[in-house]
Amino acid sequence: MARIYIETTVISFYYNARTGLEMVSRQHWSRRWLDAALAGSDELVTSLAVENELRGGDFPNKQEMLALASRFALLDLNDAVAEAVEAYIANHAMPNDPGGDALHLAAASFHRCDFLVTWNCKHIANANKFEHIRRINAILGLGNPSLVTPLEFLNEDIADG
Repeated sequence: MARIYIETTVISFYYNARTGLEMVSRQHWSRRWLDAALAGSDELVTSLAVENELRGGDFPNKQEMLALASRFALLDLNDAVAEAVEAYIANHAMPNDPGGDALHLAAASFHRCDFLVTWNCKHIANANKFEHIRRINAILGLGNPSLVTPLEFLNEDIADG
């Protein structure tokens, strides 16, 4: 059984209201993967960082997104997580936003999640950052979740989806 951290963008795309082809595709893949994950035996987790991001915005389907997020166990955001956030920001591994990407990564790393699932390919699921994040996590004694998109869990070609 894997422990899987669900980041805000996955929930956001699950209830996507945008009509562009890429947006609709991400919604399709998010729904296919998350529906299967919810029916499976993996431990799906998130943090208050996700709930705070969802509460802070003004967008369609907000209540549905919050309801979906409430289905996942909440990871504790403690002093060690805050220290990891500071390290990611100080070492330029994550943007200077203590309540955003760095917090998601820190929570998933501290709580030794096997995966952090996101559509944020600029700051989180970015192969150019993986080794930098691994080095920081090794120094801090944290786990190294695989940083993936829902599409990577579907185990199929994009053309098949």
